[in-house]
Amino acid sequence: MKKLLRTLAAAGTIVLAFAGSAAADHTVKVGVIAPFSGPFAIWGKQFKNAVEVYVAQNGKKAGTHTVEFIYKDSGGPNPSGTKSLAQELIVRDKVDYLGGFVFTPNALSVAPLIQKAKVPTVIFNAATSIIVKKSDYFVRPSFSLWQVTVPMAEWAWKQGIKTAVIAVTDYGPGNDAEVAFRTTFEKLGGKVLDAIRMPLSTTDFGPFMQRIKDKNPNAVFVFLPAGPPSFAFVKSYNENGMKAQGIQFLGTGEMDETTLDALGDAALGLTTAYHYSGAHDSDKNRAFLKTLEEISPGAAANLASVGAYDGAHVLYQMIKAVGSDRTKAVAAVKGMAWESPRGPVSLDPDTRHIIQNVYIRRVAKDENGKLINQEFDIIRKAVPDLGLPN
Repeated sequence: MKKLLRTLAAAGTIVLAFAGSAAADHTVKVGVIAPFSGPFAIWGKQFKNAVEVYVAQNGKKAGTHTVEFIYKDSGGPNPSGTKSLAQELIVRDKVDYLGGFVFTPNALSVAPLIQKAKVPTVIFNAATSIIVKKSDYFVRPSFSLWQVTVPMAEWAWKQGIKTAVIAVTDYGPGNDAEVAFRTTFEKLGGKVLDAIRMPLSTTDFGPFMQRIKDKNPNAVFVFLPAGPPSFAFVKSYNENGMKAQGIQFLGTGEMDETTLDALGDAALGLTTAYHYSGAHDSDKNRAFLKTLEEISPGAAANLASVGAYDGAHVLYQMIKAVGSDRTKAVAAVKGMAWESPRGPVSLDPDTRHIIQNVYIRRVAKDENGKLINQEFDIIRKAVPDLGLPN
């Protein structure tokens, strides 16, 4: 390990010396770390598809610089393995930038490394608020759980929901979601009857459902990672008669577009607050979906898609501005605003986190009978990360 760090330090010095020239037509390498195998492999596929959509629409050059993406498989929540991949990308592959990162522990594991090596790193997903504070080189154009959960709690109170049980996956984003919902809901006058933290490895949610049913709240607020955990929880919610008992489902990204069809009509009417729906009504999103269908027929667009697409946009703007002179890259995009498939967005110049609209959505069927997350209101416009000081 000591030898590798010495090599990394030397490589960093060499790359920085070369970066000063920021030569025209220099190929700039971007390493993208995500799961491409295992139960969360859909994330890597969504990331790669979205980056390819961006490249197809904007070309392989950012300004005068050719951009090359190099993908590495983290295999899921794997902090030590992710750190090793980042070291490999920086030292062996000599990347100028990093991107990707689905899980908070993985993103946090690389923070000391990128701070020392001065490698700008664009977070495509990992949603715990504290991440961007761990390195000056983190930029996050995805979202945070505070950002979407506070508006959810506010909306719930306005709908007459007075009592709730909180059920979250027990790791960084879930803990953020629990605190954000409880703090906001109780401040408004609501009562949290129970707060349940479920292990990330949970596959049987039956015991948790019984605990929720015994409390008989007006609603259950849920956070789970998109993919197999969310699918299993929602399936259990329906099988245990929660909706029939009058316990309303409130969530964020659990109605993920990649699992909606599998959930079927049981998902109809379930309500979430989020920053994007694949059914978002805008020309920008329609263009995104059109190119995505051309690149990967039948692929669904979801939070991973829009996070990676906008992540590619931020990377391109950095590279266009400074090439491989990465010491100036983050400063080049602070305060930047653009039109995303999710709507108007910008990067907070102080926190380096995205500012965006948060929508209230309900699962419905479109004109073709396809299940979608139908946005029916903007809960808040231009929302910063409400878990970070501003």
